[in-house]
Amino acid sequence: MMQPMTNKELEYVIDSMSNEDLLMKTSAAAAAASTHPEVKRCCEQMTKLHQTNYNTLMQALQQHQSVAPMN
Repeated sequence: MMQPMTNKELEYVIDSMSNEDLLMKTSAAAAAASTHPEVKRCCEQMTKLHQTNYNTLMQALQQHQSVAPMN
């Protein structure tokens, strides 16, 4: 059975989501500003990677929500 996240774990996941969001926005801005096709493609791939990471962290939160203690 899945155990609820501790407060420290929850804070870590939230911080990680914030970091992934910032990296996603930064790489998207770099892709939009780039005129070099290879650099643009690389930045677009990084944007997708950070979106995937963000979504994975969100899913982890949602899975643990069902076992979180109710206060």
